[in-house]
Amino acid sequence: MTLQLHQTSREESTSAALRQFFTQPDSCIANPLAAAYWVERFLNDVNARLFECLNNAPTEAKLWQTLADELAQILNGELVAIALPTETGALKIQHLAASMMSPDRPGCMARFEIELGQELTLLDLQSLSPLKGQSTWELCDRTITYGWLITVSPTSPLPIDTALMQLRHQCISRAIAQTIQLIHHAKTTQGLLQKCQMLATDNRELTQISKLKSEFLANTSHEIRTPLSSILGFTHLLREQGYTPSNLRHQEYLKIILSSGQHLLALINDILDLSKIEANQFTLQPEPIEVSEVCKLALKLVQEKASDKGLLLKLAIAPGVTAIVADPLRLKQMLFNLLSNALKFTDRGSVGLEVKAVADLIEFTVWDTGTGISSEQQQILFRPYIQLRNAPPGEGTGLGLALTRRLAELHGGWIRVESEPNRGSRFTIALPRTVPDTVAPRANGPCTPPPAASCSGSILLVEDHAINARLILTYLGKLGYTVTWAKSSEEMWQALQQSVPTLILMDIHLPDVDGLTLTQQLRSMTPYQSIPIVVQTAMAMKGDREKCLAAGATDYVTKPIDLTALAQTVAKYSQKR
Repeated sequence: MTLQLHQTSREESTSAALRQFFTQPDSCIANPLAAAYWVERFLNDVNARLFECLNNAPTEAKLWQTLADELAQILNGELVAIALPTETGALKIQHLAASMMSPDRPGCMARFEIELGQELTLLDLQSLSPLKGQSTWELCDRTITYGWLITVSPTSPLPIDTALMQLRHQCISRAIAQTIQLIHHAKTTQGLLQKCQMLATDNRELTQISKLKSEFLANTSHEIRTPLSSILGFTHLLREQGYTPSNLRHQEYLKIILSSGQHLLALINDILDLSKIEANQFTLQPEPIEVSEVCKLALKLVQEKASDKGLLLKLAIAPGVTAIVADPLRLKQMLFNLLSNALKFTDRGSVGLEVKAVADLIEFTVWDTGTGISSEQQQILFRPYIQLRNAPPGEGTGLGLALTRRLAELHGGWIRVESEPNRGSRFTIALPRTVPDTVAPRANGPCTPPPAASCSGSILLVEDHAINARLILTYLGKLGYTVTWAKSSEEMWQALQQSVPTLILMDIHLPDVDGLTLTQQLRSMTPYQSIPIVVQTAMAMKGDREKCLAAGATDYVTKPIDLTALAQTVAKYSQKR
């Protein structure tokens, strides 16, 4: 039997040819090669349609609908439905398709009514019968069952002719396999696209972080070089002119050198504090403090800068606001940061600090009459390393506000900003009156002043840095102590053989053996087990103190060493001997 087809498009001719096979079973038997050819043509067309969908980044639903549409075109008007499981596990008809060529023929069986959104059970699927023109196909691969494909014929029972059933089975099963394969491909492609997008986002963020850190390093370099220039320059002047204690100008030089060194130390402390907070290694030390006292102290720290710029400083504390439980050092640091920023962005007018109670909070508000901050810049104001566009060139590292926000949050509080360009700014820190549960308060007990220096006793200084050693030798020597200097572990053991000191000052980083190892060795020897050992080191992170004490150290001081605090520590442990 020869198939007569109109000259139409490839897809239309394929569908028409297969429909003719299904309506004329004898043609399938007479022309098996032609049937196989048209099946391949159909599968190629289905594949082409599915790939067209892939080019548009389709959803899985779009691919299932395409399968249903394509099958409906060749199955002689049969209704094609796809039931997929919902989130609850129930099967629901989610895709439906039927050919426009669904002739009503005499003797047609009643159709199985299927509607979009209809829920089915496995019993419903098992009740479908080829004798009623109904069939089901499991949509599955080796590991996953996606759902079920249902076909319902509007005519007589499905044909029982073997050749025709094979033709039908090939069309449906192979089309299903192609669709599942492309669904896997689509999922893989979408997963790769999502990963690419994530990588692109990460790359942009890393680029921004790199840029911010480069800017931070540049600003930090300026911040470090400025006080260093003062230290080196004025030290050079003193050396050239010959230091005279009675010379007021020389005293001013020394004041600048000291101030510059303190600025450098504050910068390093800010960097370390922020790093410790970000690493969850920062611990507050809250205690009851007088609000007026800490506010006045913070204002005193910026008084000189305000006077230099001709700005007026104001303080207003609401009645009834007397005390708060907080870390006094960190509260002063937060207020100092806000006041310093206010002075930086204010050229005329005044800067003030207001304190009031709101419910269970105490609000500290620093206000100014300066340049103000746009809403756009307010969004990034508290990020680390951020410098505002209108900031004076070379001032600040972009860490102050970020650190202030994190310190406020550690106290259980928050910080907000209110500002408009050219109308000044208001920065408010709100802190709870009492200690939050997550913060361990200081142990209660009377505050005893440090003991006075005994100005006697022998001290063994183990320090490899000659300049640091000379500083300590000179300072403690003027206080009346006898200090022996050992530059290495070998010299330390030699000195101990000659005499047993009242106290040992131990540096951690030595050229031959680290100070902690030496401390452990000393504690293991009976003659030295009771000698106080005070460790001095630049190690300043959380856990460093505990590490030193675990090695056998009696106490711990960090570099750069505060000479007054060192004298108090030496006196404290010298008295115990």
